Amino acid sequence: MEYLIYALIGVAAFLIGAFVDSIYRKNVSEKKLGSAEEEAKRILNEAIKTAENKQREAMVEAKEAILTARNEWEKEEKERRSDIQKQENRLQQKEENLDKKLENLEKKEETLQEKIAGLEQSREEVEEIKQRQMAELERISGMTAEEAKDMLVSQLEAEVTHESAAKIKEAEAHYKEEADNMAREIISLAIQRCASDHVSEATVSVVPLPSDDMKGRIIGREGRNIRTLETLTGVDLIIDDTPEAITVSCFEPVRREIARIALEKLIQDGRIHPARIEEMVEKAKREVDATIKAEGERAVFEANVHGLHPELIKLLGRMKYRTSYGQNILNHSLEVAHLAGLMAAELGVDVNTAKRAGLLHDLGKAIDREVEGSSHVAIGVELARKYRESEEVIHAIEAHHNDVEPKTLVAVLVQAADAISAARPGARRENLENYIKRLETLEGIGASFPGVEKCFAIQAGREIRIMVEPDKVTEDQMVILAREVAKKIEDEMEYPGQIKVNIIRETKAVDYAK
Repeated sequence: MEYLIYALIGVAAFLIGAFVDSIYRKNVSEKKLGSAEEEAKRILNEAIKTAENKQREAMVEAKEAILTARNEWEKEEKERRSDIQKQENRLQQKEENLDKKLENLEKKEETLQEKIAGLEQSREEVEEIKQRQMAELERISGMTAEEAKDMLVSQLEAEVTHESAAKIKEAEAHYKEEADNMAREIISLAIQRCASDHVSEATVSVVPLPSDDMKGRIIGREGRNIRTLETLTGVDLIIDDTPEAITVSCFEPVRREIARIALEKLIQDGRIHPARIEEMVEKAKREVDATIKAEGERAVFEANVHGLHPELIKLLGRMKYRTSYGQNILNHSLEVAHLAGLMAAELGVDVNTAKRAGLLHDLGKAIDREVEGSSHVAIGVELARKYRESEEVIHAIEAHHNDVEPKTLVAVLVQAADAISAARPGARRENLENYIKRLETLEGIGASFPGVEKCFAIQAGREIRIMVEPDKVTEDQMVILAREVAKKIEDEMEYPGQIKVNIIRETKAVDYAK
């Protein structure tokens, strides 16, 4: 029983303690809640004040920015108005000037109209006087004006024909004598001191083989070796029944030379497969590039021309593999340089410039097959200008085929040296078709003139012999006819060197003794 009482007392004490603790906790929480609300109000008030301050500052800044923008706009507007006012003033001034000019033009037009009216009246008076004088002259002479005109024209034609023929003969004889003597001296000295070898090169190269078995190895399995070599070099390999030989065909000499060297290296090495072919082609390209550079340096050394750009030297070396009508272009350029230099020395012209222009005159032919739509002259001029050659050299290159009129002595000398080198016997070869066509054109030109009886092209087209009808062409007219034929040949034909026009007029008398 006593334990029960103690237990009840303990439970009552626990409940009383719990009640008291809950009351205490409630009071504490109410106090904390009150202080938190006060703190929240304080923070909210401060945030409102801060926001108001920020808003006032933003408003002030916005007003300042608006004021600044407005000032700038007003300034720009003022400047724009000032410019517009100036333009209006200028336009008004121009309009006033135009009005003044128009007024002056109207006055001048009125003056001109008055002068034209006066001139018209004077012309009518002069025409009337002329008609009276013509009528009086016809009455005195007993001939009409047309009859007198025909008589004067016929007399004048005869006199002019005779005098012009005499003058032409006299001038030709005088200048021919001087020019022939000087030309003989200059050309003889040039030929005496310049003897260059010339090699005619074809479009094929023949590579010898140690045996016919090598042909099969070059072709390879299913033709892979020959296809690789043709693809890498751009040539055609002709393998036919020719014993122990393969023909390399290509119009471009540099590619043909690369293929020839690569093929010789492969034959010598014995290992022929696509990878080895690529390696040998690269070696051949490097070897040909070295040869091109060496040939260019040799040409520059032989011509004694200094200060050329390295790229120009390489282009000169490429001309070793370029031919024109069978004549090697590099050797031709060297010969032109020597001839131009020798003639320049005889005439007192700058020898170095003449040699330089002669050496570079066919520079465009080094790459003319790689550049479409341009002549070798235009390409050479562009290259020379690109590598900063002098204007005198550039002009000589541009004028050596008469694309422009030669204006300097150097240009004329290069033109002459080019003609001498190209036209000398054996320098160039043409195919039969072009040769026959040129002769037919030459004879057609000669036969196109009135009074020509027969016409023959002789000496491989270097002379045209024309037989005229003696009753239609007089001795004096022969000189004029020769000049006209030569002029027409110059205008309509292209040819190396010169063509002699030989006019023959003969009369025959035949009788029989009985």
